[in-house]
Formats: sequence, structure tokens, C-alpha cells
Amino acid sequence: MSISVVLFTSDLRLHDHPPLRAALDGADGTVPLFVRDPAVDAAGFAAPNRLAFLADCLRDLDAGLRERGGRLVVRRGGLIEQVCRVVTEADADEVHMASDVSAHAQHREERLRRALEAQGVRLHVHDTVTTAVAPGAVTPASSDHFAVFTPYLRRWSDHRLRDPLGAPRAVRVPDGVGSEPLPGRGGLSGLSEGLAAGGEEEGRRRLTAWLRDGIAAYEDRHDDLAGDATSRLSPHLHFGTLSPVELVHRARREGGAGADAFVRQLAWRDFHRQVLAARPAAATADYRTRGDRWRPEREAAGDIAAWREGRTGYPIVDAAMRQLRHEGRMHNRGRLLTASFLTKTLYVDWRVGARHFLDLLVDGDVANNQLNWQWVAGTGTDTRPNRVLNPVLQAKRYDPEGRYVRRWVPELAEVEGTRVHEPWRLGDDDRAALGYPAPVVGLGEGLERFRRARGR
Repeated sequence: MSISVVLFTSDLRLHDHPPLRAALDGADGTVPLFVRDPAVDAAGFAAPNRLAFLADCLRDLDAGLRERGGRLVVRRGGLIEQVCRVVTEADADEVHMASDVSAHAQHREERLRRALEAQGVRLHVHDTVTTAVAPGAVTPASSDHFAVFTPYLRRWSDHRLRDPLGAPRAVRVPDGVGSEPLPGRGGLSGLSEGLAAGGEEEGRRRLTAWLRDGIAAYEDRHDDLAGDATSRLSPHLHFGTLSPVELVHRARREGGAGADAFVRQLAWRDFHRQVLAARPAAATADYRTRGDRWRPEREAAGDIAAWREGRTGYPIVDAAMRQLRHEGRMHNRGRLLTASFLTKTLYVDWRVGARHFLDLLVDGDVANNQLNWQWVAGTGTDTRPNRVLNPVLQAKRYDPEGRYVRRWVPELAEVEGTRVHEPWRLGDDDRAALGYPAPVVGLGEGLERFRRARGR
């Protein structure tokens, strides 16, 4: 008998899954495997919100496999050891998995390949499972990756995507391969109160609703903080319950300015992955150093705490930070504002902010999170590295009626008009009576400190 193993990682779905399709083709049996690797926990990526969402995804994946006659095998332990053990138990002759871009993932793949070769088993690694266009599929003439988004987008848009694959009709899992119980949300502490549900079924339901009711207006409304007219699909992309290839195809079929704007965001996601694939060190080190001497964390501890808690005295920043804590997500415009405020107004190292985001974001993703933080901090791929987003001007532009601020900063709910964005104008006594803090720093003072630090 020919037995294969398909190793699920950040691709927890049945629809449009090339490794699963390849594993099933020609095999008499297939073992769908997910490994809970303690190395992921040790690296700090096992945040409660993501563990809860992961548990939803694994239960949904198992349910989908059982509907097709199969089941999900879950193991806990070192990934290399567990895959090799399952291969032995099933007497498998090949393993299929999706490619990934982080340094950890690349090193893991190479170690797994060597270990399997020692057992006489072949490892097949599939591209375009977690990206629409594979890293390295489009490159400039003078480099191994694009460092500027616009020329990348042009090449990315011209690249022919593969056709999406349907979900399998049947999955036969050989006997004799045991599984640990599926994880659940029970027992997890520190979860965001408004954390969304995970799983492919939920992801596909959200996608259908988005294509029907949201995408057409996306170009006009994607920066509307109060309207929250974004897709909310990023956690499903992060865990792979939705296929980026399928999303691009379906958005393009819808057509129009909204679909074009949405596809552009998917291209940004691929852009960051091709950067990280080529420069894995950018997960922790400046992609382009600016010679920053960031304020020491001990010196800036009070400002950092105020930023994390949503108590900076700048309502739009505080609203976004409180949304993050409550939902495990944040509107993209809020991410830009809060990151600019921390790195440029407070002049705190981008890694401090990136680490806090990874602690809470259900879509916390090394490529997107770290490289977006670097983009805002001016150490990444932004062609205007010294731009500073003014939180008051941004608030008046993207939350003109103050509805977003009043939703997340209830202390200011009764403040009328645009004064909600500048509560210091109420006077110290009236502001303090509302229970809202004074600004941690003046915008002019913060800007001057940043300009001096950057030699401007």
C-alpha cells in the first residue's frame, strides 16, 4: 500500500489545499497531521488569543475530515520527531506540506527533509498555499526580492495564479495511527473578551458575506474607523482557513474599485512574505538601519505602559489600543496610528510594539506584523522613513464624528463634536473629572525629539 502524510501548519483548511490534494492522489491512505510543537511556545508565539483560535480551527478541520471518512491526527512534541514517528507508524513513503518564509520555518523544513531522507521518505513542499504568489516567483533584475511595493504590485498583478482546488470528497486514514485529544478553548486564560471564532466553516461564511455585502464599498470605506468596513478575514488568512489564491480569484470576479483595493491588500501580504523569505533577519533586526538610539525601555517604561493600556491622553490612539485588548484585532488604520505614535512620537523601539501586538493579535503574523512595524518606524521598506502621523489630524480625518473614539473610550462619550479628539481643550479640571489622562507628551515635543534623533 502507498501511504502519505500531509502535515498541516498554517493552512488549516480542506478547500484549495495543494499538499492535501497531492497527498491523496495515488495514495491508498493519507494521514492528516498537525503537530503542537513546544518550540513555537518557547519562541513566544503561543499567545492565548491565537491558541483559542487555533483550537477552533483544528476542531473544524477534524469535523470536515470526518465528514469525508477521515480524521485529524494531533501530536504534541518536536515537529521533526513527531512527523518521523507518524511516518513509521503508518509505514508512509512521502510527506507533503506547505512552504513558509520565516527563518524558523526554513530551518525546520531543511531538518525535516534530512530526517525523512534518512528513513527513505521523500518530503514534498508546495508553494502558493499560504500566499497567492510564491516568494521569489517575481523578482527585479538586480535583486532577489522587491524592496518597494509599487513595482512589486505591477509584477504580482501580471503573474498568472494557479486555479483553486476543490475540497476532497473522501479521505481514508490508515488504522494504527493514534492521536492526542483535540485542544479546546477551555482552560485558556487571558483571552480577549470579543475574540472571534475560528475555523474554515466560519472563514468561508465570513468570505461569502464580505463578497456579498462589503467588498464593493471597500475602496471608499476601508479607512473609516467607526464604520469598520474591513473584511475581518486576516485571522483566517493567518491560520490558513482561507486560501489567498481563492480570495484573489473571487475578488477579481467581483470586479470594481473595491475589489481592486482588497486585492491590493492581499498583494501587500505577499510582498512582506517575499521580503522576509529573502531577509529572515528582518523579523528581529532593522531591514534598513537609520542609526536609531531608541529610548531605553526603563526610561520610557511609563510611556510604554500608557500606550499598552490605552491611556496616552490621545483618544484615537487609546481607542485603537483598547480595541486590540478587547477583540484581539485592530483596524488597519489604527495599527498605523498606534505604531507611529510609539516609534516616532514616543521614540520607542519598534520591537517593543511588535512584541505587544504579537501578544494579543489573533492574526499575529511574523511577516506582516514585524515588517509593518518596520515600515511605520522607518526602518523597513517605506520610501518616506521619516513621516510622522499626527494622531489629532488623523482622528479628524478618519473618525470625523468621533464615533470610534466614543465606542472605545467611554470616559469621553459625552464630549461633543471634534473636541472628543482634543480633550485637553476642555481644561485640566473638566478633563480630569471625566477620568481621562493628560497627554503623555506634547506632539510638538515628540516631533522635535524624533527629528533630533534622526539628525533632521
